Amino acid sequence: MSDIPVNQEALIDGKAFSANVRQRVAAHVAQLKAQGITPGLAVVLVGEDPASEVYVRNKGIQTREAGMNSYEHKLPADTTQDALMALVEQLNADDAVHGILVQLPLPDHLDSEAVLNAIDPAKDVDGFHILNVGLLATGQKAMVACTPLGCLMMLRDRLGDLSGLNAVIVGRSNIVGKPMAQLLLRDSCTVTIAHSRTRDLGEVCRRADILVAAVGRPKMIPGDWIKPGATVIDVGINRIEEAGKTRLVGDVDFDTAQAVAGAITPVPGGVGPMTIACLLANTLTACCRAAGLPEPDGLTA
Repeated sequence: MSDIPVNQEALIDGKAFSANVRQRVAAHVAQLKAQGITPGLAVVLVGEDPASEVYVRNKGIQTREAGMNSYEHKLPADTTQDALMALVEQLNADDAVHGILVQLPLPDHLDSEAVLNAIDPAKDVDGFHILNVGLLATGQKAMVACTPLGCLMMLRDRLGDLSGLNAVIVGRSNIVGKPMAQLLLRDSCTVTIAHSRTRDLGEVCRRADILVAAVGRPKMIPGDWIKPGATVIDVGINRIEEAGKTRLVGDVDFDTAQAVAGAITPVPGGVGPMTIACLLANTLTACCRAAGLPEPDGLTA
């Protein structure tokens, strides 16, 4: 990051916000445990991808810190499709498991879509099952993908009522862009999904009261694409080389954008920490639904 001073009032601190979410989850888990109910999250890791191993380890630590049971299943890289599907079915049938997460990417010989759609939709805390995608799209109760859910929480916290605001999402992935659009539509935003091939993309972005960048291109969106006072949520996490060093940057050029935006998430320290926090929130929600108890206030979509 350059020497341009950061407007701290405009900064959306994802680390602090996610810590607050985890505290609220832990408080609700404590109430459930007093009733003899402990939420459980099962994470399945196939192979030895270093980044995936770090993610899984962090998920396990934070799951246990929230008072939940953490079940980790590490399988060799040559695990067969049948063996993985059998494990998913075993977890589906386990009443102690309320959330199931199969860490992506899977080795090339495995069919990721088949595995994700074999998960019980009620335990699909990643929100990737086709049934949950359809429920979200039709405005029904669903398990919602963690990253979009975290973005929505931060937007509601910063802006309050989102009704009537113009929202532009740059990126059309099934993991972020599309579910983000559905969530903002449910909050009565006027939503545009743009992408790298959108004509006059800069002009489209300049109309946004809410700009969500999730396209996976480092610093693609400069400050002069941002409407003065807009709220910018930068989902991108890109590694770049600068002056012989590797650092993380978002899809937004933070230095020029933060001088214009009314609020902005940094990278790192913005959306990233919210993903695991929302995974815990989703596991808690799944547990409450399974037990027929009220859902945790403010931790669902």
